[in-house]
Amino acid sequence: MTISLRYAARSSVGLVRASNQDSAYAGPHLMAMCDGMGGPAGGDIASAVAISHLIPLDADSHQAGELLGLLRGAIQEAHADLVARSTAEPDLAGLGTTCVAVMRSGNKLAMVHVGDSRAYLLREGELTQVTTDHTFVEYLVETGRLTREQARQHPQRSVLLRVLGDADGEVQLDESIREAVPGDRWLLCSDGLSGPVTAATIGEVLAGVEDPALAADQLIDLAERAGGPDNITAVVFDVVEDDPTPQMEPQVVGSASVHRERLAADGVSAAPAPATPAAKAAALVAGLEADSEASATSPDSAQEEALAAEAERHRSARRRHRLRTALASLAVLVALVVAGVSGYMWTQTQYYVTTADGKVAIFQGIPQTLGPFSLSHLVQTYNEPALADLDERMLERLEETVAQPSLVEARKYVRETVSARVTEEATATPSPADQMATSDPVEVTPPPTDAATGQ
Repeated sequence: MTISLRYAARSSVGLVRASNQDSAYAGPHLMAMCDGMGGPAGGDIASAVAISHLIPLDADSHQAGELLGLLRGAIQEAHADLVARSTAEPDLAGLGTTCVAVMRSGNKLAMVHVGDSRAYLLREGELTQVTTDHTFVEYLVETGRLTREQARQHPQRSVLLRVLGDADGEVQLDESIREAVPGDRWLLCSDGLSGPVTAATIGEVLAGVEDPALAADQLIDLAERAGGPDNITAVVFDVVEDDPTPQMEPQVVGSASVHRERLAADGVSAAPAPATPAAKAAALVAGLEADSEASATSPDSAQEEALAAEAERHRSARRRHRLRTALASLAVLVALVVAGVSGYMWTQTQYYVTTADGKVAIFQGIPQTLGPFSLSHLVQTYNEPALADLDERMLERLEETVAQPSLVEARKYVRETVSARVTEEATATPSPADQMATSDPVEVTPPPTDAATGQ
């Protein structure tokens, strides 16, 4: 059995953005998608640089055991390249990019991922999100501080915790090795697709449209119909076996297709590696011969001048880097303060129903703490329905807390849903205490101030 891939890459600027900062590549052995950021001068360059570092990996001579190491090395090189560019060129300060890449050898697929670009797998009609978003709200969900529904509306849902190009040092990647199963369909996409288009709709298109190119086109069309608020990129590829005419022509879309000449001038390869060991050897020999010719025709004085200019460029870059690092640290601190304040303000628009002091209660906020600080406070409690009269399932739900979008809805939930779950025994044989209890909510008011008490 011979495994191959059928693939298509598509990208759109969307309906709001002025430029396309997404880049993607699809080839016989490599699929990659990057979503750049950093303003009009940086985001498109960032994603194109990352893709250009990955493209040389698209070759059939790699062993399965080498895949993750090759991907990891290429991405770390791209990360270092981006950091160096932002240090040397003020216009590129703040650039960065997400990245999700899949590399194939035989029947093995290696994947690396950083950021919030996603990989989906459609297998036997069931769609699974394979990657985990490296975002602030995903962290809150994983630690139990937010529900999925709350995360979808959170004001900080686009804040990334990990990207390429943001700081010196190695970037932390999610890595995995999987079987290339015939019949599987994969999707790599930017948040310009996964944001406005639901996973259910994505799954329907992937399952219902046979041709990868048509499926990618339809997904982008759906994102544009949903408003197209961001750049939209989709790479769709199928795992097939014994294909008599395997697809071999690579596809480059988005910013990488525009900046290939500039990156080539900067010394970043924009073409796949030689496909065979013999071709690689020939390429190396050609490169050595070219270097020898250049050395023979260049005067020593020109080399010395070039070395001196390069040394001065690095000294200047280090000085700018120290200043930019200090400014970046201050900007991060300010951003964290703003994010914290806006995040807390958002929590105070939420309500939930639970129990407190042996009664049904409504709280404002979310049922979480941040260090010593609680993110919620008691609004009111109810004498009726009494907890002792509620059935077991309702008691369990209240213990877990029931989120409500407003105080009005929370009160309605107590009045219509909680009260309806009083057990038959409690309804049939009310106790004297139950008969005298009031059904009105008990408002929780703050204690009187010193001025009010005259103290």
